[in-house]
Amino acid sequence: MAPKLSDSVEELRAAGNQSFRNGQYADASALYERALRLLQARGSADPEEESVLYSNRAACYLKDGNCTDCIKDCTSALTLVPFSIKPLLRRASAYEALEKYTLAYVDYKTVLQIDNSVASALEGINRITRALMDSLGPEWRLKLPPIPVVPVSAQKRWNSLPSENHKETAKNKSKETTKSRVPSAGDMERAKVLKEEGNELVKKGNHKKAIEKYSESLLFSSLESATYSNRALCHLVLKQYKEAVKDCTEALKLDGKNVKAFYRRAQAYKALKDYKSSLADISSLLQIEPRNGPAQKLRQEVNQNMN
Repeated sequence: MAPKLSDSVEELRAAGNQSFRNGQYADASALYERALRLLQARGSADPEEESVLYSNRAACYLKDGNCTDCIKDCTSALTLVPFSIKPLLRRASAYEALEKYTLAYVDYKTVLQIDNSVASALEGINRITRALMDSLGPEWRLKLPPIPVVPVSAQKRWNSLPSENHKETAKNKSKETTKSRVPSAGDMERAKVLKEEGNELVKKGNHKKAIEKYSESLLFSSLESATYSNRALCHLVLKQYKEAVKDCTEALKLDGKNVKAFYRRAQAYKALKDYKSSLADISSLLQIEPRNGPAQKLRQEVNQNMN
């Protein structure tokens, strides 16, 4: 016999979470419904909690194939707390299942403005881009609805949350670089186009958008060393030094003589105060190009910092 639940939003939500984990989506949905009614009956505003409950119920609907109600609940969740990642991802999945690809694209792109390393959003953009290219042709971008600009406050809020999403992101982030699928000629061409779009954005100083383009390019083909080293440059400009190190390392796996990757990783290591690693990269670079002026100057700066 199941234990009797008290009139507690927290207990109802926890019980709903347990039912969801057990694959009992209808039961979970009913528990979230009870929690929502109780919360709303209190009359005291708690938008965060209410948003989470709508988002959780949306996840149940999505699992049961009820995409229409999933979209409604995600929209309610986002009205309460705009730019929340989970309801955006769930609504994007529901739109995708209903073949509403332009709307799914907007939600996935919105997620990537908040955190450009969310694997499910990157993979979603890959799928949706292919579908839109096939259905709408080369001018597909012109037929998209407006993509909302995510305010910095929403990005900071996400970055400050020690949520399960971050654990998922860390666990899944390597998917992008560990895929062993050999890209087709079409994939290679799309990767090249997206990389060039990223290069143009760099020239305009829009490094955040450029990261998105390079990330999309790598989903089509992860065999281009320069795409990684170009994205590393953007991470450097945005002071995302650990990400820059990772991208340079991937670039060097593909091309052990990528001078830019050595130089940018050395810059990132310097910013992280890992001077020994920085000098090692500079040394490797100078073995390839002994007269590289910027590398020689960087070596002097690192040596000064060590003294």
